[in-house]
Amino acid sequence: MPNHNPNNNGPGTLQEERFYVPFRGVCDPCPPIAFKTYVVPPNQYMTFQPPNLPQFSPEQALCIGTLWPALYSSYRPKRGGHDT
Repeated sequence: MPNHNPNNNGPGTLQEERFYVPFRGVCDPCPPIAFKTYVVPPNQYMTFQPPNLPQFSPEQALCIGTLWPALYSSYRPKRGGHDT
C-alpha cells in the first residue's frame, strides 16, 4: 500500500490524481481495498478563461482533445482503454 494520506494530496494543491481510503466494514465479505484514486480535471481550477492562453497546433489539439495546454489532462482510463 502506498503511503498516501487522503487529506494530503501531495506537495502541490493542483495535483490531478487524488487518493482516499474507502470505508471498511467489520462484516464486509469482500477483501479490503487499501485506497482508491480519482482524477480532478484541470478545468475545475480555472474560474474563467484568461486572454492570450498558449495554444497547441490544430493537428496536435485534435490528437490530445484540447486546444489549450492549461486544460490538458494526462488522464488514462484504468479499464476499457487502449494500452499504449
